[in-house]
Amino acid sequence: MERTGAAAIIIGNEVLTAKVKDENGPHLIQRLRELGIPLVSVETILDDVDAIVDAVARARRKARYVFTSGGIGPTHDDVTVRAVALALGRPVVRLPEMVSAIQARAGTSPVTPESLRLADAPEGAVLLAQPGMWFPVLTVGDLFLLPGVPQLFRLQLETVLSRLSGTPVHLVNLYFNLGESALAAVLDRVALDMPHVAIGSYPVFDAAMDYRVKITVEAPERSHVDDAVGRLLAGFPADALVRRE
Repeated sequence: MERTGAAAIIIGNEVLTAKVKDENGPHLIQRLRELGIPLVSVETILDDVDAIVDAVARARRKARYVFTSGGIGPTHDDVTVRAVALALGRPVVRLPEMVSAIQARAGTSPVTPESLRLADAPEGAVLLAQPGMWFPVLTVGDLFLLPGVPQLFRLQLETVLSRLSGTPVHLVNLYFNLGESALAAVLDRVALDMPHVAIGSYPVFDAAMDYRVKITVEAPERSHVDDAVGRLLAGFPADALVRRE
């Protein structure tokens, strides 16, 4: 099976224990969508070597690009580098250029063994210079190890995304005053006839809303979206459409 799109792995006990609300997953979802790179999965796991190894292996089987968030610092629970190396079947090595950067940043202060952990990486890793930051982006092939701190994650993500390309999709939102049951037959027919167009149906149960179901129609080709929208609208009563966006 051809690997396409991207997969994300959010690493951190603090996320799974509700000590911290994950901001990186939602941000990554939004940015990949804007760029036109489909996201095939997002998984949140513990700071555990075996869990990370398993998650990386799963992600690499289905996605071309794999993003990890968290676990690349100098503390005891920062095990992402070691786990990714195990998942790739590579040893962990200490990068001389990172040692030099850590020493330069320390200045006249002593460099501790713990701080030097930041220089560890899976063998074959490549560092991408990060504008405005001393710490570069750590990459291994199409696997990107990003920090868990949201501000740093966002900065480093942009450095990665500037090197990737995708196919942005065209999207039309349709809002109907009918329930899903009344729309289902037409949705089924158009979706079956046009498998290259993604059609979603999302009901709401809030009486304050002016619609009952939102239908999304999206595809890389605008003409395909317009065709699908035309087929959908032709199948419903004219007064069923509340608005189109």
